[in-house]
Amino acid sequence: MKLVLTIAWRNILRHKGKSLVIGVILFTGALLMTVGNGVIAGMARGVEKNIIDGFMGDVVLMSDEQKSDNILLNMMGGSIEPVHTYKTIREVLRAQPYVAKWLPAGKNLAMILNENDATPMALYLIGADLAAYREMFPDNFTVIEGTYPAGTGRALLMPNFQRGEIYNYSNTWFLSETGGVVKENLKKEALEELAALRVSSSIVLMGMASGINSTTDIRFPIRGVIRYNALDQIFGHFAIVDLESYRECLGYLTAADMAAQVPQEEKKLLGLEGESLDSLFGEEMLAEAPRTAPRAAAAAAPAVSVEDGAYNVVFIKLRSGANSRDAVKQLNAALTAAGAKVRAVPWNKASGPIGGMALIIRGALFIFVMLLFSVAVIIIVNTLTMSALERAPELGMMRAVGAQKPFIAGMFLGETALLSSVFGGLGIALGVLAVRVIPLLKISTNNDMLQLLYGGNIFSPVLSLSAIALTILQLAAVTVIAALYPMLVAARITPLDAVTRD
Repeated sequence: MKLVLTIAWRNILRHKGKSLVIGVILFTGALLMTVGNGVIAGMARGVEKNIIDGFMGDVVLMSDEQKSDNILLNMMGGSIEPVHTYKTIREVLRAQPYVAKWLPAGKNLAMILNENDATPMALYLIGADLAAYREMFPDNFTVIEGTYPAGTGRALLMPNFQRGEIYNYSNTWFLSETGGVVKENLKKEALEELAALRVSSSIVLMGMASGINSTTDIRFPIRGVIRYNALDQIFGHFAIVDLESYRECLGYLTAADMAAQVPQEEKKLLGLEGESLDSLFGEEMLAEAPRTAPRAAAAAAPAVSVEDGAYNVVFIKLRSGANSRDAVKQLNAALTAAGAKVRAVPWNKASGPIGGMALIIRGALFIFVMLLFSVAVIIIVNTLTMSALERAPELGMMRAVGAQKPFIAGMFLGETALLSSVFGGLGIALGVLAVRVIPLLKISTNNDMLQLLYGGNIFSPVLSLSAIALTILQLAAVTVIAALYPMLVAARITPLDAVTRD
């Protein structure tokens, strides 16, 4: 082996031109493969982080009656089935050691009822206890106008992106009720019409839940305007509203509805069936009731808890280090056993096309790396094969003095391996350095597709030890595959070839 490597190194020095060509190809390939793997890993981590930490958690609970797992951006506008078993769900979640926190919420479409006879349009709503929502997702958006609602009461947070889309349809610019027009936030078209700009600090919405005939037109005061800190043009379709108003708008049972108590006499009456109804017409019912003192005041209604009433989803964040696949499996078993009538779905399935798009982009980047892999192999094979044929007299002479085919083949593999180790190693080292430096440049974008590629609004590739190991394996595979055919050509050269070619 030592002799083979010694001869291989001498041959590299003797044929500097071809060795340099192969070295540059290996260096470039290793560099691009390293950066490519870093981009793939960074995108996967970034998309996962922004969706999990900023919008829907690791796991989403939804009704067993919900047909599709996609509850984020269902393109056909289908509504999300309501969930009425939150108290049961809550007890199940409390018992799971891998669950860190959770947030019950409403998620559905509402129709914007335009007061100026303009084309109506849909708006996605997230209904939640606003204090709990902020605690669950503390860094997912920034309030750019107005304030975040501090207490209870009807409130809506308007996404800045969707505000611009609404303006295109309604020619109305929505703003916070506590502030005026902020020129820096105006669309170009709105800024051009500033003098005659129609503004409003409230919006009328009508819920669009299927199978419910009691949706209500609700006028929401716009407490603030928000901009999502990442993937704003995706998450920017969602307005956030207080939970009770959301339920009222969608026609669901509110907490106040659940707290209302039916008088005991009415419960008794409603419970009568069949022959028991005859008792309604008995003598006791016909007899005049004795006059008595006025009935004492009814007991005070129980306190209203926001946990009562209907939801559509429960967003769940897992503890650090918890395996999401195992957590979903265990959670579904526990929920089924408790009769909660919901199922647990991982974030990438619940996010629908967003999770799918991330996989598509990741696959495209992987194909790019493989194409790079293939091009490098083809060029190196061609260069080494030409080198073998040009060195036929030399190789034939080596065969004549006793060199065996494995020795000749090993010599070519050794040359390729040495070039790969030196130039490929430098490429990997420079690629690792590039991946570390790129995030420091704070390269940002507002483009949706680029944000998916970036894993957020800032380009942040990342390399783990496993990603570096994958690059080394890819480089080793390029080295072996590229050397196979030239090794075969060199091993077939005979002493007779040396004489005839000389």
